[in-house]
Amino acid sequence: MQQYFIHYILVYGYFALVNMEKPVHSKKFILKELSKFQKINYNRFMWWRMYSYKTKPLPSKSDFRDKIFNGDFDPSCYQLQAWLCEHELFDLWEECEMDIAKWNEKGAVTKARKKRLLEDYEKDEAYRLDYLFTEFSKNFDITKQQAEEEALKCSGEIIDLYYIIEEKYKKQFKVSRRGRPKKYV
Repeated sequence: MQQYFIHYILVYGYFALVNMEKPVHSKKFILKELSKFQKINYNRFMWWRMYSYKTKPLPSKSDFRDKIFNGDFDPSCYQLQAWLCEHELFDLWEECEMDIAKWNEKGAVTKARKKRLLEDYEKDEAYRLDYLFTEFSKNFDITKQQAEEEALKCSGEIIDLYYIIEEKYKKQFKVSRRGRPKKYV
């Protein structure tokens, strides 16, 4: 029974890896998209990241539309880096001539990098979406749920969504609460 189980793992595990699918996007496309970001030097605390954003996010006091143009709400760059790791793993698979042990040994760091990049992508993307809908609710007379519904209807970019919401909902003007209050005589 134990021999049958080991044989099953070897045969079907090997079969699953032999039929490893190619990554969805081409390496050329991924590198072209990553060229929009800044390549970063090795950092021992975040060794899995290879690229970073060229522009820093604007301060919270900045205009919402300026934040959109600055790229504060653009999609995260970590997914592209994870896709690049998939290409590296696929190339390594072909280089190892379908030897599982060799592939696992050589690809361990790349697999760990891909895993961490996908975790960073999920966190960053969730933060960016939440921040986007929070900014819509701060700047317009709209709730977060209404903004999410409008986003699902919109087929354009974030700036298009901004202009759609600007047309439908009235803009809230921020009242400065700092400083000395006005005297009423």
